[in-house]
Amino acid sequence: MEPIEINAGGWYLRALRADERVDDRPALADGGITDPDYVSQRSAQWHENSVYSWAVCQPNTGELLAEVVLTPLDSTALLTGWARDGHTEALTTAADAVTRFAEGALGLVVVEGQTN
Repeated sequence: MEPIEINAGGWYLRALRADERVDDRPALADGGITDPDYVSQRSAQWHENSVYSWAVCQPNTGELLAEVVLTPLDSTALLTGWARDGHTEALTTAADAVTRFAEGALGLVVVEGQTN
């Protein structure tokens, strides 16, 4: 599946990026994710339909504030995520939007895992 963008009210959800226009890797490092291949791995997982992840962004700047991850498991899906300091509200709102997408568009029952 191609990455799906979601409007979550005050935040915009999109695929992670590391290109000439947007580089999420510095913000990922703030969340403790320093693997230089992390963004390309997440992209490959979208295309394999094994894991879907969204960068939760401030809509005016595109700055990554949090990441929401949905891992399909048969008819259910595990929802996890993390937020940069001070952005737990963005994570909560985004997790709700991803849950609605997973249940409505993908027909999955979402089970919440750890979000922080």
